[in-house]
Amino acid sequence: MNLLVLGGTRFLGRAIVEAALGGGHQVTLFNRGRTNPGLFPEVRTVIGDRTEDLAALTDGRWDAVVDVAGYDPRVVAKSVGALQGRVGRYVFVSSLSVLADQSTPQNEDGEVLRLREDLPPHEEYGARKAACERVVLDAFGQQATIVRPGMIVGPHDPTDRFAYWPRRFARGGRVLLPGDPSDAAQFIDVRDLADWILGCARAGLGGIYNTTGRSMLFGAFFEACRAVTRSAAEPVWIPSDRLLAAGVDPWMGVPMWIADPDCAAINQVDVSRALAAGLALRPLAQTLADTLAWDTARGGPAADGEGLGAQEEQRLLSELAG
Repeated sequence: MNLLVLGGTRFLGRAIVEAALGGGHQVTLFNRGRTNPGLFPEVRTVIGDRTEDLAALTDGRWDAVVDVAGYDPRVVAKSVGALQGRVGRYVFVSSLSVLADQSTPQNEDGEVLRLREDLPPHEEYGARKAACERVVLDAFGQQATIVRPGMIVGPHDPTDRFAYWPRRFARGGRVLLPGDPSDAAQFIDVRDLADWILGCARAGLGGIYNTTGRSMLFGAFFEACRAVTRSAAEPVWIPSDRLLAAGVDPWMGVPMWIADPDCAAINQVDVSRALAAGLALRPLAQTLADTLAWDTARGGPAADGEGLGAQEEQRLLSELAG
């Protein structure tokens, strides 16, 4: 394929470009040149700001465009307008945050958020993504592919939501585990998502797809962390109500833990449509091992970037676990 990637040098975009180059595809990047400049010296990079115009792309044609950095419907509309008629397929990376109801398990047919003036701040991201979806679908119809990831994990993750856990188990000692072993966890390796997105573009697969991993138990996830790191750590479960009473942010105040009742089913999303369309998921142990290797090689996160700081973890353990 001849592929255009809007963005392409940060996490998912990076994984898409790496997979595309590995598959022998021709890639053009369009970005501002600010994040990891020079990451792909062999790739044609067109410098521009999509919030203003895409004039630098007026002479190109591509089999598909993958938009990994669209958050504002007005900006996405500019990209759609500039590329319509010159790309065979528009793949838009959206988010499961578009779902209006996250308290019960949802599939792709569930209602999505709508932008409005009285929208609560915590819903604005999802509503903007949903509006972007509509822009792409209205313009490209069957030539549009809407990808709705949940939590994306793996090497080069700019957050510390996932890498925290294998690193923490490897460190040993008493490890604070949030919630209950029966709570749900759901995520996808960035490389699996990138491979599937390229497969969709190559096969001309249109429609809307929830693209995260299979739902699993939190307890099973932590057991996998311990097994991969061969850790002798002592797990200490702290129930969600006690963490909330201690003032911990219900939205990942402890990495990967979500205790907001309005989001009770955010880790139980139906992904059967994407699985039927070829989404392949690598073993969890491989994702954990690769993420830990990358995290170790980089020297861990910045001092103020750890998912749960050691002092805060110790405070919570002392106050809530005895």
